[in-house]
Amino acid sequence: MSETLTLSDLPLFPLGSVLFPGGLLPLRIFEVRYLDMIGKCRKNGTPFGVVALTQGTEVRRLQAEAGDGDFPTESFEDIGTLASITEFSAPQAGLVMVRCTGTQRFKVSRSHQLKHGLWMAEATTLPADKPVPVPSDLQAASDGLKKVLRTLQERDVPADQMPVLPPYQFDDCAWVANRWSELLPMSAKRKHQLMALDNPLLRLELVNDILDRSGIST
Repeated sequence: MSETLTLSDLPLFPLGSVLFPGGLLPLRIFEVRYLDMIGKCRKNGTPFGVVALTQGTEVRRLQAEAGDGDFPTESFEDIGTLASITEFSAPQAGLVMVRCTGTQRFKVSRSHQLKHGLWMAEATTLPADKPVPVPSDLQAASDGLKKVLRTLQERDVPADQMPVLPPYQFDDCAWVANRWSELLPMSAKRKHQLMALDNPLLRLELVNDILDRSGIST
């Protein structure tokens, strides 16, 4: 999906984390609004949109002081990533486990909330990151990521528990920057800022700065 598309009635899943293109997203779902959403997306083979929360929580809870069943206000970033369901299981009634993959970024132009709490949006997909080779001055970031993944493999971490999905693209700026952004301990706000950047080289430069300041060596 490389061309810009207009998406109407895109279901949204606001989270306290950020999904990057090519990223892995496991979800444990029990809220009615999302059980219904996942069921429809799986049946129709359509994605849903993941957006980072700026206010509110992932699980809706009644306000303690509200006597009329009010819920706290939810708000979220206007740039997110489409999520495609790759694995599905329902271990018990009212509980669904899914694994999703991030595909393409999008920008919300308008959103509204349904009665049962699900957010729906009109959105436009954003152009996919252009392939940009990792320059020599940022090669350490790529080498460091290789080392992390190799260490996990040497510790016999099962393939389905690895934090990064193959195919590995250690020579691509966007891929390396995205994977480090997922692994590094940063706030959701900071991760969103990196994900929202249109320039993959700049994204990797900023990630490399974080690696340098963190003292993470190759």
